[in-house]
Amino acid sequence: MQIEQAKPSEAATVAAVLNEAARWIAAEGRPLWSAADVALERIQRDTDAGSYFIAREGGDVAGVVRIDLEDPGFWPEMESGDSLYVHKLAVSRAWAGRGVSVRLLEFARERTTQAGRPYLRLDCVADRAPLRSLYERFGFSLHSVIHKGERAFARYEMRVQAVGAPPDTGKPTSCGKLPTV
Repeated sequence: MQIEQAKPSEAATVAAVLNEAARWIAAEGRPLWSAADVALERIQRDTDAGSYFIAREGGDVAGVVRIDLEDPGFWPEMESGDSLYVHKLAVSRAWAGRGVSVRLLEFARERTTQAGRPYLRLDCVADRAPLRSLYERFGFSLHSVIHKGERAFARYEMRVQAVGAPPDTGKPTSCGKLPTV
């Protein structure tokens, strides 16, 4: 599977995958992203900024992910430059159950290592048990649960081995666990 940065001209492709996923989740009775979250204008802005990546297999679009350098909305207490952040990971329905989400997470972990950042972080709605299970099986640890409005969000992190960094000793860092807020 090839994963490459989406070109600005591919914003509609990214938006199509996100909208397909949003419709599927909503049809299951678990709406997640609002129309504004997956609107072409917003996706175009983030694609123009180089934040989206597309997974392809044999020319087919299998999935997309946004990788951000900062996330002040969900991780305001984190130092600038210590993490990459995964957002809007979505798999084309035709590729569901074929390991695309794991491959996109592997790619995000690789990008984090290459960027020399010690952490890969993400968040999800706290009541999404299957999604949380996926993240935990992949190796993410629950950092904390925060509340925004009426919703609770689980924040996950993974320590990665930065290129040229000494091995992780497993000792706590200054980015230790935060209490549930």
